[in-house]
Amino acid sequence: MAFIEVARGVAFMRCAMVNVMAIGDPSGWVLVDAALGGYAPSIRAAAEARFGAGARPAAIVLTHGHFDHVGSLDDLLETWDVPVFAHRLELPYLTGRSPYPPPDPLVGRGSMALLSRLFPRGPIDLGGRVRMLPADGTVPEAAGWRWIHTPGHTPGHVSLFRDADRTLVSGDAVITTKQESMTAVIMQRYELHGPPAYFTSDWTSARQSVRTLAALAPSVIVAGHGQPWSGEAMRERLYVLADQFDAVERPHFGRYAAQPAIADESGVLVLPRDTLPKLLAGLGAMAATAGLIWTARTAARRRMAA
Repeated sequence: MAFIEVARGVAFMRCAMVNVMAIGDPSGWVLVDAALGGYAPSIRAAAEARFGAGARPAAIVLTHGHFDHVGSLDDLLETWDVPVFAHRLELPYLTGRSPYPPPDPLVGRGSMALLSRLFPRGPIDLGGRVRMLPADGTVPEAAGWRWIHTPGHTPGHVSLFRDADRTLVSGDAVITTKQESMTAVIMQRYELHGPPAYFTSDWTSARQSVRTLAALAPSVIVAGHGQPWSGEAMRERLYVLADQFDAVERPHFGRYAAQPAIADESGVLVLPRDTLPKLLAGLGAMAATAGLIWTARTAARRRMAA
């Protein structure tokens, strides 16, 4: 495994179903996100191959704190004594105060969505090692970059943008594969989508975040999931996604389809009612009714045959 450069001073590495990014050069660099658990040795080895023996970042920046973006963080911090930065609305999930809203397996139409109830939703506790991103929008230790609040997938989700060449590190606000589908994750087909549906708890904010990123007209997208994507075809698809988000991305049913989870600096405050039990009860009633009809028809055929 190795970091692959996709723009000047920007490289990504795929760690199973999620990407991590390295921004900078041997004189100073930052790591963006920290993958699933178990990838710390691979990340450290790739960093040394790119930046030199003993290389460590000046900081770690988190787009958000879902399990697949912070899984190797504790292990990395045992070797790299560096600060971790995240948006203030993401801190409750990184300091042990609140778990994320429950995932919704009813949305996304794929096996990854169906499995989402098994995914960890935190919180983790980084204590004093995590700090708020600067209010002025600058990215610590990454000159020329700014962070953009892109909520929806999580309350404090951020994306990173370099105006000089319009390079966008989108995190999960915009991704380049259908993350709900195991087949798409394995094949890494180029598809432009909004955030992974099963872990998105505010679809109105997610739509606005996609529109915010589309307005930047990025030259390349380096997403949290999927392959980096550049060029005019990518931009055209991003514009279509922003314009038709409700039709092509927003679910028509599910826990957060009509009402978002509500959160603040303390964590999750209000959750919409879980629609899964009601759906399962309805399916059970339908199955029971079908069973009664089948039993009655079978009995009638037997009487006629007698």
